[in-house]
Formats: sequence, C-alpha cells, structure tokens
Amino acid sequence: MPTITCIEDLRVLAQKRVPRMFYDYADSGSWTESTYRANEADFQKIKLRQRVAVNMENRSTACQMVGQAAKMPVAIAPTGLTGMQHADGEILAARAAEKFGIPFTLSTMSICSIEDIAAHSKAPFWFQLYVMKDRDFIERLIDRAKAANCSALMLTLDLQILGQRHKDIKNGLSAPPKPTLANILNLMTKPRWCLGMLGTKRHSFGNIVGHAKGVGDLSSLSSWTAEQFDPALSWADVEWIKKRWGGKLIIKGIMDVEDARLARDSGADAMIVSNHGGRQLDGALSSIEALPAMAQEVGKDIEVWMDGGIRSGQDVLKAWALGARGTLIGRSFLYGLGAMGEAGVTKALEIIHKELDLTMAFCGHTRIEQVGPHIFVPGTYPA
Repeated sequence: MPTITCIEDLRVLAQKRVPRMFYDYADSGSWTESTYRANEADFQKIKLRQRVAVNMENRSTACQMVGQAAKMPVAIAPTGLTGMQHADGEILAARAAEKFGIPFTLSTMSICSIEDIAAHSKAPFWFQLYVMKDRDFIERLIDRAKAANCSALMLTLDLQILGQRHKDIKNGLSAPPKPTLANILNLMTKPRWCLGMLGTKRHSFGNIVGHAKGVGDLSSLSSWTAEQFDPALSWADVEWIKKRWGGKLIIKGIMDVEDARLARDSGADAMIVSNHGGRQLDGALSSIEALPAMAQEVGKDIEVWMDGGIRSGQDVLKAWALGARGTLIGRSFLYGLGAMGEAGVTKALEIIHKELDLTMAFCGHTRIEQVGPHIFVPGTYPA
C-alpha cells in the first residue's frame, strides 16, 4: 500500500482500481472541461499571508451548517453513481462522514437508496433532490426522505438539462456496465472492484428503480434524465417543494447574483455557489471566483456555501475567508472511496481537516470564525 499524504495520492490509486467509465464519470467535466479545470486552478492563484509568533494552541475548525454541528465547514456532496466507485459506496461514505463528524448528502441518482442509508446510519443525513416531470414521483421521494429522518433537503437547480460530457458518451456510461468487449477487458484489470460488486445486490439506481412508474430497470443515466429532468423548472416549483418538505431547505447551483437574491427570497436556509463541478455550463466562472460577490450580496440573510475544485484543507480555508460558511466535497471523497472504500473516505477527510487546521494556524488564527480576507496577500484573491 503506497503512503497517502494528499488527495492527489488517493486520485491516482482510485484511477488504478475503479473501472474506466466510472472513474471518468467522476473525474471529468463538460465540453472542453475549462470550467472543471478552473475550479481547481483558481484556488491556487490565491496567496496566503503567513504569520509568526502568535499563540497557536487550542485550535478549532468546528462550525454549524444549517444548525447541524460539523467538525469542519465541510459536507459530503451529493454525487451520482457513488456506489459504482466502490460497492455500497454511499453507505460507506455516509458511515465515514458520521464517524468523522460532518454531514453526508445522498443524491437522487445514487446506487444505494434512501432507505439503505437510513438503515446503516445513526446520524441524520441530507437528501439531494432533482425535479422530474413526474411530480407524483417527486412527492414520494420527499416523503421517503421524511420517513428516513433526513434533516435537510438539498434542491439542485442546475440540472434541468444534461451538459454534454464527452467521456461518458465515449465510454457508454451505464450502471451496471454493459457486457461489451471493451468493458469486459477493462473489468478484468479491476479484480478488487469486481469482487466487491459480486458481494452486493446494489447495482442500479436505488431511489428510482422500483419506485418511478414503469421503471423496473434503469441502466442508462443519460436516457432517463433526458426523458424525466424538467426543463420547465421554475422558482414556483421551489416554493411548492419547500411547502411539501417543511424542513431545512438548501438550494444548490447558484452562479449569478440575481439568482442568489431569488434563492434568498425563496426562504431557503442555505444556498450553494456551484457550477456542478464544471459538468454543466462549460465556460462559466469557477465557483471560487463567483463566490465573493454573492456572499457579499446575500450572506447576512442566508447561509452561503460553495463547492467545486476543493482538493485540500487550504481550499476550504480560502472559501471560508471569502464568505462561504460551508463547503461540499465531491471528487475528493470519491477518490478516497474508489481507492480504499470507507477507509479511503476517512483518509480524505483526515487529510482535508489536517490541512485546514495547520493552514489556519500558519495564518495566525485558532478559530475558524476568526478567518476573513485579511489572511490573503492583497491583489491575489477575487473580491
């Protein structure tokens, strides 16, 4: 086993162990992938001020996200097909998040179902909702999340239509993978993954198959989403969902100040500055570039979070300093999951927390709430 010191080490190991189509699904963006790359690269442009001879004892990165205590301002993002990175992946990630002390979010497009997570997790978790044309199915999804004691509903607004992801098309993405010659040859090089999948019954979309009308089998993500995701989604639907849910509501996918105002006015408890990991509109701003303007505009009225490009605790600290009161990680935990299962997710969280803690100390602070833009070298950060 190689020595793991950073998220990149986990990524390299995951690439070796996860079948190509599922690794590529996680590690790719839409079209030219320029926004996907910018999400990471723009963090690196921001430079930190190192402080010395300050008391660095008794540090704490603890915070709250929509009233839920967290060891650090990080939650597990909702990611589709997580159970294809590793057998029972959502269950393992939820368990790791619970033990570590941060929130976990389950995607509508998960392999493990809402009920699976509820059966294997003692802590309340969040459920992420996509709006489908079949409103009866949506109502039942919301009711299932209530029955599972989910503590917040995360409504994703930026996937009314699916961005074109070239790698998924070329790989013929499906869950489970279709038995083509190319897939069989690739799977032969991933024995650890195959053995894991032989030991679980969860191979397709657990929240949909057997629950949506007429869906007894769902192998193609793209064909079903093209038929069911609702391009007519509006803020009126947000109001309807908020009333139907009745609990904490988080809105995900905000990249414009005007939309940030609408999210605030909707009565949501939090909004996430997010370009869907660079998987939807290619050529959009990176999330960290978009964050400050929206945090300044609405941050006193609604919790502002962000996701996209976070690969280290330093990235988390930079996002907090620019106004995010929470962050979500997707690929960083998926790399850990694909590399080493639950232990890999735990390792990813440990890495990010240690980097956050040490960087905060080097910048002269012992409490996350003390951190602001003053930790940056002037002229190197978006304002």
